[in-house]
Amino acid sequence: MNQNRRIALVTGGNRGIGFGICEELAKHGYHVLLGSRQESGRRQVDELLDKGHSVEFILLDVLNENDITNAFKYVSSKFGRLDVLINNAAIFLDNKEEDHSLSWDKFAKTMECNVYAPFKLIEIFAPLMETNNYGRIVNVSSGLGQLYKATGTAPAYSISKTALNAVTTYFASKYKNKNILINSVCPGWVRTDMGGSNASRTIEEGVTGIIWAATLDNEGPTGGFFRDGTKIYW
Repeated sequence: MNQNRRIALVTGGNRGIGFGICEELAKHGYHVLLGSRQESGRRQVDELLDKGHSVEFILLDVLNENDITNAFKYVSSKFGRLDVLINNAAIFLDNKEEDHSLSWDKFAKTMECNVYAPFKLIEIFAPLMETNNYGRIVNVSSGLGQLYKATGTAPAYSISKTALNAVTTYFASKYKNKNILINSVCPGWVRTDMGGSNASRTIEEGVTGIIWAATLDNEGPTGGFFRDGTKIYW
């Protein structure tokens, strides 16, 4: 691996938007750590390696604290830094259910995956970024989390994304003036397993704004909510 390459970790990198992010970052010259909760994610790594990209597999179930700890130990010992963290892994358990049928267990699991896990990952990796005076963190959010136009549907997912945006503002404030830029990005309604076949955007279109936020220069924004590089309402 070229030591001059920036190091990027992508959670949920084995499919959908996550895989699109991994491929696009690799095209930008990054060394990508493709995080997957299952060993089968190695197939996607092999696919990118076959295309000549700099990428490797990292076992990372964001609901498993041991995986998070092991990921940090691996990254810090092998590279001594992490330049980019993309919190992409998420679950959408109430996308096909009536609101009244959503169990508390599903609500709690949604919050654990979509909010607590990104918080833990930022908490553990941001100090490493601070040590190296460089970091870009992107929390993949959703328009469903926007307060100004709440739809009253998919409560667990929507509220989790609203909370994720609060995670963004908290850490952006904490690391202000540290050259660690932390933003939420809405990829739009994307045709993936989660978004469904009727979604209006391709994965390539959805990934664009995420890559923009991941590759911001030192004068870029922090603590904002964006879609396609344009600021949107909370």
